[in-house]
Amino acid sequence: MSYNKLASAIIEQVGGAENVSNLTHCVTRLRFNLKNDELADTEKIKNIDGVVGCVNKGGQLQVIIGPHVKDVHDEVVKLGNMTSGEKGEPDGKKGFAKFFDIIAAIFIPIVGALAGSGMVKAILAVSTNFGWMTTDSQTYFILNIMGDAVFYFLPFLIAFTAAKKFNTSPLLALVFAGILLHPDLTALRVDGGEAAFLGIPIRLATYSSSVIPIILIVLLQSYVERFMQKYTPNVVKVFVVPMVTILIVAPIGLIALGPLGSILGDYLAIGFTFLDERASWLVPMLVGGLAPFLVMTGMHYSLGAVQATQRAAVGYGSILTPGTLSYNMAQAGAVLAVAVRTKNKKLKSLATSTGVSCLMGISEPALYGVTLQRKRTLAATVIGGAAAGLYAGITGIKTYSAGTSNIFSLPIYMGGDSMWSFYNAIFTVIVAIVVGFVVSIILFKEEDTAAKKESDTSSEDNESETIHAQINEKVQMYSPLNGIAMPLSKVEDDAFSTEAMGKGIAIDPTEGKVVSPFDGKVAMVFKTKHALGLVSNEGVEVLIHVGIDTVRLDGRFFESFVKEGDQIKKGDILLTFEADEMRKAGYDLTTPIIVTNTSQYLDIVEGQGGEVDNNTIILTAIK
Repeated sequence: MSYNKLASAIIEQVGGAENVSNLTHCVTRLRFNLKNDELADTEKIKNIDGVVGCVNKGGQLQVIIGPHVKDVHDEVVKLGNMTSGEKGEPDGKKGFAKFFDIIAAIFIPIVGALAGSGMVKAILAVSTNFGWMTTDSQTYFILNIMGDAVFYFLPFLIAFTAAKKFNTSPLLALVFAGILLHPDLTALRVDGGEAAFLGIPIRLATYSSSVIPIILIVLLQSYVERFMQKYTPNVVKVFVVPMVTILIVAPIGLIALGPLGSILGDYLAIGFTFLDERASWLVPMLVGGLAPFLVMTGMHYSLGAVQATQRAAVGYGSILTPGTLSYNMAQAGAVLAVAVRTKNKKLKSLATSTGVSCLMGISEPALYGVTLQRKRTLAATVIGGAAAGLYAGITGIKTYSAGTSNIFSLPIYMGGDSMWSFYNAIFTVIVAIVVGFVVSIILFKEEDTAAKKESDTSSEDNESETIHAQINEKVQMYSPLNGIAMPLSKVEDDAFSTEAMGKGIAIDPTEGKVVSPFDGKVAMVFKTKHALGLVSNEGVEVLIHVGIDTVRLDGRFFESFVKEGDQIKKGDILLTFEADEMRKAGYDLTTPIIVTNTSQYLDIVEGQGGEVDNNTIILTAIK
């Protein structure tokens, strides 16, 4: 039976989606909170093909699925048009850490499109600067469209991935991106017209290539849409929910959230103009250091407008371009250092291509694909950009014509009474690249990269094939807990006692500490910290589930010391738990230890029961 059909059968037997007030899942089972328990037919649920068992326990209807519970859960949510009550991962991230986590989740899926388009722009830059192509040719025109499209319509891509991150409708999010980039709104801004909604003026900002406005709008959408889904009758939900969401979110987006970056940019431009008149050396340093955030929020557009006015008035520009030259080159150095240091082949390729793009003046692929997802790389970029910007400011480099900030556009710094502006622009590039590269090399740490998780995911199949190709006749596993060992059949939980998830053993712990039973890596740490998935170097996949029904504690009494993807050695502490407090709260601490890929082995042999410690062999997998 497919997950879709299984989910449909379960929804029907729990009394329909309208009977579900809350839905979560743990490692093995769906957990329904029902409005009316009498509408659920437990016996029929047990007989559904794909369901291991069903119990009504602790005020929840628990449908035992096994290791594929997440897939079934997602289908139930889709078919029931419901929002899961599952709580977000208690990762403890706050402030900037949470911000960077959100940015990584939004941009990782579109890195390929950004990097590919950036290289197209880089090819154009090289071709025109070496005279292989002219900017007025049709070939250049079409290639420029190909390279520009992903950046101009970036709000559409971000809308989709942000909707996934915020658990809201991706298609409705695309509608909001379309509103921001609608040709009529763009034409009104270009023509200098005015706009208002219900008498409230709308600031006509530039939204092409912007990031923050659409993220804020989709975040607001997620709250409004969830509220409407909850309180709208099912019979009219299909059109009322999106209609009301659009009517609420779109005006707020156009009036407040969208123009936010533009408004801040204008105030920033005033501040930089003031500084340029009194401490001109400081402006390139600030722009060079803060450019990642200026580009991300779209505030650099305001600075560009100020520099254009400056150039028209005095014949040169010093407010934006020297700083962005410093930033682009520093980011190139920092990202290329990542390419040199990382052992992740996918990251190495991405960092190399986006680093080259930075040299050509296209910074977005590197910014969104590498820099913002790695705090150490961002720090190196900021330091390199600020250092080079300080040099550019002290030496007073100026641009005498319009141009992008790349290694081929340095002639725009020629002008005035001396060639030193040009020479110092060259030195600025050198300082930026060297400082960005060296700082990034020093700060680089593979474990800190957001791509590590992505690499683990993207190479999971290859790793699995490699692991399972290593055929060992016997793999032994030591006890992860000190306590009393017993057969799984004695566990008071059908999902484990029936061996539906695989063969194994159970331990009644005498202390609240779980250590690694072998050398390997952490495959999964459940959100509530009560369960761990491990993979040994030989390929044995193990689930350690501390206690029965302890998912209801929502992480209370648990402390995890590892995260997904961590390499572990036998005896490493994985997690601790307050055993006495949990027992006082009425929880059974019997801990099943399951070999979830049992089918790949000829047999899983249990060790002797009774007292065990961390040096006792409790399971042997025979291949």
